[in-house]
Amino acid sequence: MRSLESYLDQQLARGRAWFTKEEAVAALPATPKSFVAAAERLAKKQRLARPRRGFYLILRPEDKVPGAPDPARWIDPLLRYVKLDYRVSLLRAAAFHGSAHQAAMVFQVVVPKQLPALALGRHRVEFIYQAPAAFARANRPEWLSRLKTPEGFAKVAGFELTLLDCTRYLQRATGINGVAQIVHDLGGKASPRALATAAEPYENSSVRRLGYLLEQFGHGRAAKALLPFVRKAKSYEKLDPSVREVVPGDDERERDARWKLVINERVEIDT
Repeated sequence: MRSLESYLDQQLARGRAWFTKEEAVAALPATPKSFVAAAERLAKKQRLARPRRGFYLILRPEDKVPGAPDPARWIDPLLRYVKLDYRVSLLRAAAFHGSAHQAAMVFQVVVPKQLPALALGRHRVEFIYQAPAAFARANRPEWLSRLKTPEGFAKVAGFELTLLDCTRYLQRATGINGVAQIVHDLGGKASPRALATAAEPYENSSVRRLGYLLEQFGHGRAAKALLPFVRKAKSYEKLDPSVREVVPGDDERERDARWKLVINERVEIDT
C-alpha cells in the first residue's frame, strides 16, 4: 500500500515539489480525513508546508532552515490552483531586473483580489491588490517577463510594469527613496512607447511621480513619453504622499509645473 511519504518521493522524482489535496487523495488509498492526519504528521517532521488550504509544498532537506522553498518556485502553481492571475512585482521584480540595491526581503505579488499575506518560515509573501479592471489592462503578456525556477517559471512584471507598480504602491516599495533608486537603476531599460501605453490604467498622480523621477535621473526619453498625462491632471499632488504637506510660504515648498507636483521631499539614492 502506498504511503503519503512514498507519494512525496515520487513527486520529487518528477521534479515537482508541490501537490494538491485532491491529487493526493485520488492517488492514494486514503480518505480525505486520513490524508489530512498524515499530512499534519509530516508537517511536524518538516517534510510538508501548507501555504493555503488544499495546497502543499514538499520540503527538501535544504528547505528546513528557511522553512519553505523560495516562493518563486511555487507561486505560479499556487495561484493557478486558486484560479487567479498574477505578476511578481515591486521589490522582487526590481531585484530580478538588476536593481542591485533591492534586497527584496518580502516576495510581492500583484493580484486582482484582496488576499491575506502568507508567512512560511522565513519567507513572507505579500499580495498587492490592483482593481480588476486596471489589472486586466496592465497584466498583458508583452509587458511581463518570466522568472525561471527549478520547477518551471513564474510571471514577473517587465521593466515598465515594475516601475509603474513601484511608483503606484510607493510605500510597499520602501518609500520615495527606495523607488527613486529603482527608477535610477531601471529607467534606462524601459521602452518609452510601452511605458506610456502600460501607464494608462494607473492613477495619474503616480504616473507623474514616475515621470519626475525618470527625468531627475537622466532617463529623458522615458520621461517625455509620460508628459501627456500631465495635461489630464486637475491639481498638484505631493511627490511623497506619506509626508505631511509643508505649510504655505515655507521656503522648502516647491512646485514643479512640468509634472504638476509639490516637491515636498528631497530624494536620495546610493550611487
